[in-house]
Amino acid sequence: MSVFCVGEMLVDFLPGDEPGSYIRRAGGAPANAAIALARHGCDVTFCGVLGKDDFGNFLLETLRENHVNPVVRLTDQAITTMAFVTLDEKGDRSFTFARKPGADMFLDTEQVNCEAFDCADWVHAGSCSLSKGCARDATVYAIQQGHATGKLVSFDVNYRNVMWDDDEHAAVQAIREILPFVDFLKISQEEAQMLGGEDLIAQVMTENHIAVVVETLGEQGVRCFWQNERLELPGIQARCIDATGAGDAFWGGFLATLERAKIRSTDSLTKSLLRQAMQNGNIAGWLCVQKKGAIESLPTREQVEHYAKEIYG
Repeated sequence: MSVFCVGEMLVDFLPGDEPGSYIRRAGGAPANAAIALARHGCDVTFCGVLGKDDFGNFLLETLRENHVNPVVRLTDQAITTMAFVTLDEKGDRSFTFARKPGADMFLDTEQVNCEAFDCADWVHAGSCSLSKGCARDATVYAIQQGHATGKLVSFDVNYRNVMWDDDEHAAVQAIREILPFVDFLKISQEEAQMLGGEDLIAQVMTENHIAVVVETLGEQGVRCFWQNERLELPGIQARCIDATGAGDAFWGGFLATLERAKIRSTDSLTKSLLRQAMQNGNIAGWLCVQKKGAIESLPTREQVEHYAKEIYG
């Protein structure tokens, strides 16, 4: 499977061991998902814009080191986007972004329209790149063109209120506009409420012809909605150090399972395959939260398969 991930890549600054200190890490949900998929052995391209600065060079090298094909432009119109992450005692996060503007906002349609996109079987994107700048048009283009050309489209809501200037209504409107072109939708419990609540998920799926909705529940596990069924899997108990990237780790494990089954159409999905994808995603997220930093903690296929045998038999 060839996956084309489009959107933001940024520098995360995580709290260091000394008071007031920070550790530099690569981040950004679509980039995290790209690297998560690559660690499961998938052929992955990341498409985005970085600043023509040391941080941009660091992120570009991170993609290459992790075997992700970069369709990346370095711009001098803005610095590389940065996020400052605060962790509470449970490892849960809050974010402050340096993005006024950030380089990720300058992604354009011309950059998306490339050979790697044409060759891809899947397109993956998230909502942050829908928030501002010409990146919004480029992200919508990738999703719509992916759908029109028969690719499977994956979308992670990944709502960050700061990215949207606390305008949840604008975020919901932008997300609803792309839902008719989405095959696989990933949401959290909070994001389910943004779309009308869990009771309306089936209606949202029917109205927009979405094949699968996956609702991540943190330590409580995951729910998967498919063909009027609701599949549930409990969480795996873990000592959470840092939840950054856990959702992306989950999604990498989930989608990679479908790749190994050579899924090219939602008509080929089965309940047993989706349950296996949920299990692999669950394990990937569980492994991720036990380390600090998003990309550093993304597990490999071998690690996930090892624990899958131990936990699920």
